[in-house]
Amino acid sequence: MFDFLQITFFFFLGIFGRYVFIALLFQYLFKHKYQSQFAPRQVNTKLRRTHQDWREIGHSALTSVIFAVVGAAIMTAWQKGWTQIYTDFNQHSALWMVVSVGLVLFLHETYYYWLHRWMHRPGVYKWVHQSHHDSITTSAWTSFSFHPTESILQALVLPILLFIIPVHYAALGLILLIMTTTSVINHLNTEIYPSNFYNNWWGKWWIGATHHSLHHSQFKYNYGLYFRFWDKWMRTESPDFEQLFAQKTKKMCQNKPKRI
Repeated sequence: MFDFLQITFFFFLGIFGRYVFIALLFQYLFKHKYQSQFAPRQVNTKLRRTHQDWREIGHSALTSVIFAVVGAAIMTAWQKGWTQIYTDFNQHSALWMVVSVGLVLFLHETYYYWLHRWMHRPGVYKWVHQSHHDSITTSAWTSFSFHPTESILQALVLPILLFIIPVHYAALGLILLIMTTTSVINHLNTEIYPSNFYNNWWGKWWIGATHHSLHHSQFKYNYGLYFRFWDKWMRTESPDFEQLFAQKTKKMCQNKPKRI
């Protein structure tokens, strides 16, 4: 039991530390160092509540504890040989490593989209998801700010996938980094992608701050996590999204100093 608690503690330091580091990095870059350039790209202009940052950090610390317990459980299962996590690069091809990352993200996206829609049901929302939506105007700190029940529900999918899909530990690390980084970007409330981003093949399917900020202000649209395809297929993407994205990124282009 002591060993499990020790592993959980170190997982907590890693998970919470990763959240704090990435959130601080994006806060510094886009809210301080380059604030003047990116100010026109602020999506929701409504002021945040007093002490909202600290409330979100507190919720995120609790979320990190829950994620750490799950992480320690996965490690214990891996040590007993119960998971499909592997460490030998030669056990599967390099192509499979790439495919496994995409497959896990796709399945995670699918699970979260339908979980997210369920959490917005009237009888569920108040008890599970409302805590996250207390942040109508989001920030990088909102990215891990969940009710404990929602944190548990979010933490279930990856362990299940790791019992089924062979994933190299390096690929798993990349997946976890993508999860945290995209969550911070999507909650930043500042659009960081270029003005022509949604004209290319990747951007047409990828979620950013404008897309997710509309979910926090409109509630009934944009349920995706990484990708837009479920929102497109189920017709739950906000009709205001593309126009708002163009408006925010166009403002920044207009404010760029002209070269002489």
